Amino acid sequence: MIDEAFTGVQGQLGTAAACRMTGRSRATHYRRINPRPRPAPSPRPAPASALSPAERAEVLALLNRLEYADLPPAQVWARELDAGNYWCSERTMYRILSAAGQNGERRRQATHPAKKIPELVATGPSQVFTWDITKLPGPDKGIWYHAYVIIDIFSRYIVGHTVERAETAERAEELIRETIERNGIVPETVHADRGTSMTSKKVSQLLIDLGITRSHSRPRVSNDNPYSESQFRTTKYAADYPERFDSLAHARE
Repeated sequence: MIDEAFTGVQGQLGTAAACRMTGRSRATHYRRINPRPRPAPSPRPAPASALSPAERAEVLALLNRLEYADLPPAQVWARELDAGNYWCSERTMYRILSAAGQNGERRRQATHPAKKIPELVATGPSQVFTWDITKLPGPDKGIWYHAYVIIDIFSRYIVGHTVERAETAERAEELIRETIERNGIVPETVHADRGTSMTSKKVSQLLIDLGITRSHSRPRVSNDNPYSESQFRTTKYAADYPERFDSLAHARE
């Protein structure tokens, strides 16, 4: 607002009169017309206690020692100080690591490759089995029976099944062994999800002993075992599927 008024009367009254009339400082006006050049910043002098390049290299080598490679500079600084060695300040250690591009996480990080999508391909029967366990409602609230079902994915035939009161790795191992012995042909692959029984040592050791390839669904992926899940849904949505089973014998029947 003041600039517009000053510009409107400056040509008629002159600079001094226009400044008095608009309340503008003449010093401010002339400073804006001819600003003073800013002096170039003077370089910051290096402090007398600054480390030389050789000393910085020694500190970096210290931080990368085998016993210190996983520790933060604060712990390295404290341990060296306890041993009677003072290299530099703790903050200087951080600066040296930052200059060397090592200011990230110093501890070794576990790397987990991405899980591959399981590909179950069978060109004939008894090549690929898939199995899972589902819960069946018992006679009262909180009582459940567990149905173990093994399917041949080529024919969709149920080659082995049982219903138990609890889910155990021992019973799962027995069922798989009995199914393979009764079938007479050792499958090439057995697929399951990542339940405790599926990934148990007993089941894994059985498959290793028989030379069977183990296949598992990806973590937290519910549709990598579609054959078993589809069979369970078909069973439970049948018209004659009971709301509850009266006993274990009823569930097995």
